[in-house]
Amino acid sequence: MNTSSAVLHAVDFSAASRLICFNKPYGVLSQFTAEGRWRGLKDFIDIPGVYVAGRLDADSEGLLLLTNDGKLQARISDPRHKMEKTYWVQVEGVPDEAALASLRQGVQLNDGPTRPARARAIPQPEPLWAREPPVRFRQSIPTSWVELVISEGRNRQVRRMTAAVGYPTLRLIRAAIGPYSLDGLAPGSWRG
Repeated sequence: MNTSSAVLHAVDFSAASRLICFNKPYGVLSQFTAEGRWRGLKDFIDIPGVYVAGRLDADSEGLLLLTNDGKLQARISDPRHKMEKTYWVQVEGVPDEAALASLRQGVQLNDGPTRPARARAIPQPEPLWAREPPVRFRQSIPTSWVELVISEGRNRQVRRMTAAVGYPTLRLIRAAIGPYSLDGLAPGSWRG
């Protein structure tokens, strides 16, 4: 048997390509194994052979995609493909038009400038589930919501972007990745 036929026999061609949309709750890692105080995906998804396509921090919520298709996983998570990610961001304060314009132009972070983003003030998303633990509130400082659409995915990028324009993130929910969205998914549930 030559090497190329040995490789062909090692690949399972019978597995159909699968994509899972999961509404990741706060406090859950983008990996199956729990670590410290953070839970893992195995508490919610018991499907062998699927892997996370892109990450979402434990202190962020919302859409996480998983797949058994390596090419699809690369297309979703590789910034070169510029798959847009839509976030609902609760910030401290009420961003003015200058702050939103800065986000739209791209902001300077310690690891370089971001690509231009789409940014707009939005009302609180509906329906919105309660977060455990709840977001901290200060009576003297109002909060508001911004929808931010980016096409890259640096470490804690959205949080760093809102802080760079003077409005720290209090709550971060990823609502969509390209054509995939949270629509109809309660926290901790999945479809696919």
